[in-house]
Amino acid sequence: MSGSPFHAGEQRVQERLGVREAIEPWARQVVRPYLPAQHRDFYAQLPFVVAAARDGTGRPWATLLAGRPGFVTSPDDRSLLIGAGPAAGDALAGAIVPGAQLGLLGIELDTRRRNRVNGTVAASGAAGLRFEVDQAFGNCPQYITERRWRAVAVDPAGVRTTRHQHLNARLRAWIESADTMFVASGYRGEKDGDPALGMDASHRGGPPGFVRVTGDRRLTFPDYAGNNHFNTIGNLVADPRIGLLFVDFERGSLLQLSGTATIDWEPPPAARRAGARRTIDVVVEAAVELDAVLPLRWGGRADTITALRLKRRYRESDDVTSFEFVAADGSDLPPFEPGQHLPIELPVDGRSEPVRRSYSLSNGPDDGHYRISVKRHPHGLASRLLHDTLEAGALVAARPPAGDFVLRCGDRPVVLVSAGVGITPLLSMLGRRCPGQPVLFVHGARDGDHHPFASELRRLAEADPQVTLHTSYSRPGPQDVPGRDFDRVGRVDAELIAALLPDLDADFYLCGPVGFMASVSAGLVRRGATPDRIHTESFGPAAP
Repeated sequence: MSGSPFHAGEQRVQERLGVREAIEPWARQVVRPYLPAQHRDFYAQLPFVVAAARDGTGRPWATLLAGRPGFVTSPDDRSLLIGAGPAAGDALAGAIVPGAQLGLLGIELDTRRRNRVNGTVAASGAAGLRFEVDQAFGNCPQYITERRWRAVAVDPAGVRTTRHQHLNARLRAWIESADTMFVASGYRGEKDGDPALGMDASHRGGPPGFVRVTGDRRLTFPDYAGNNHFNTIGNLVADPRIGLLFVDFERGSLLQLSGTATIDWEPPPAARRAGARRTIDVVVEAAVELDAVLPLRWGGRADTITALRLKRRYRESDDVTSFEFVAADGSDLPPFEPGQHLPIELPVDGRSEPVRRSYSLSNGPDDGHYRISVKRHPHGLASRLLHDTLEAGALVAARPPAGDFVLRCGDRPVVLVSAGVGITPLLSMLGRRCPGQPVLFVHGARDGDHHPFASELRRLAEADPQVTLHTSYSRPGPQDVPGRDFDRVGRVDAELIAALLPDLDADFYLCGPVGFMASVSAGLVRRGATPDRIHTESFGPAAP
């Protein structure tokens, strides 16, 4: 991709919030003009996709396109065939036509995976539509409420469509009980063919009540910390028109809203305490309700909540503490793959809903317990709760481990590259590597006081001749001994990795700050590494 993956509105927001310099090189690695194989497979297994487009007057709307898994296929890495369209009466009925800009969100509520893609409709007809990709990228799993779906039969003749002029009491109750919402936004711009422009479909989630109705045509919702792309916010800065979609998961009904948004860059203290970085106020100008229109129904949350008991906690470094959990009832824990994360829920005094976070598991899957290792962030609500209040014997709620940043066996060597607390999923991978597969583990830390798992890593490397460990300290302390505590002064970069593995014929797994992963990924590709062999994991700023 020659130009920036971001349009002018997104860039202005990134500059305003001080992330522009870090996010641009990272996005150039992860925002692609095609669908990687794993994303093509992902769409093919979905029972629905979220679609964002404009109607004939230019209003943005969001809807769901649904069918049995396989209704979306990918004949090549730059296109999708979607065997469904908006239902009769839908706000976008008749609007998704050849030439229309379209944003898609593939989201799997039971596993919390999601992928966003935008592009153009190349063809449409009774059998569905052909979609051509401009941009595709993955998303972090924060704030997604897990649900399982089932298929049902729908009689199109029985679908009732109602257009509303204002939000009545019933619609207000629907909106304010929602824990999930989908957003349509976009920016047309003046430069035809720029892949950074177009429509965007995104997900917003939170505890019931995270969207508040403030009038019969007004509502407000929080903008939590995310991936720092600011796609939705950037679109709204450039074009304040917005579409919102609420789903009644039990009835299969849709509530589509379209209006104009205003961004409050300094939200009220109560919103900030709940984690909002900004709030978005919307004046609703049109509303469409489709009753029982979807061929899908969802139950409650997808998986049974597991009660975990904190067996013990211990410090790994000055700012990282490990927490070991076992099942509260003494049963076996659900299995996990090295590299996956554990979704947990932490109660907060004065709040009806717990704080939900996902932390990578840092131990091996055969240990009989779950271990998460968390860096304390001074302003991070969840990390402060863990570090400051959680003691041995405490109970927390959790869902089964999830995530697709997992070690894949193959014939090539594996290179694990981490910085800071990004070491956690890679340590789990190292403890369960594939038989006969050489591993190079490259880690960067500030100094010995900020180097978690130093002794554990050395023990694993000393016990296995096929494991090579290399550690760089950017600012070693007087107590740090070269050759014993670390191998090199400096930061981990692609030049160092190439010096350790000159042919770069390996599978790379990277985890750490966004800027770190961006520079390492770009440097590896410049030196000849195959991009599809570079796998990354980013917790995003929401993780604390």
